[in-house]
Amino acid sequence: MSDLTVTKIRFRNGTWEGVIQNAKDNGLPPEIKVLYQDQPLGEISITEGNAANEWNLHITIPTEAICDGVQTFVITEGSSAGQKLESFSLIAGEAAVDDMRAEIELLRAELDMLKRAFRRHCLETS
Repeated sequence: MSDLTVTKIRFRNGTWEGVIQNAKDNGLPPEIKVLYQDQPLGEISITEGNAANEWNLHITIPTEAICDGVQTFVITEGSSAGQKLESFSLIAGEAAVDDMRAEIELLRAELDMLKRAFRRHCLETS
């Protein structure tokens, strides 16, 4: 289980901003991956925060993710375990009352992470 926590600060101008807390105090930023459609994003920036063991996280939303439907982003540890730290979704197009698409998309993303971890576990024990 990870000690890292990610807290959203704001989302504006196509950039999701948050803060990473409880990072190791080794002077290096924590390894973080952001998954979109089960692929890692390259447009992330991690800079030193205001407090000890704190880092600022900036995720630039790629233009191809701005489209109709629900687009879910999952923030994970960069290690092989890839534990989920946070997630967020963008919904565009026709909006429906009590739309469950974001929740379903998040469940799909988490299920994909569990499948990968289970397959990795099976390979390691074989």
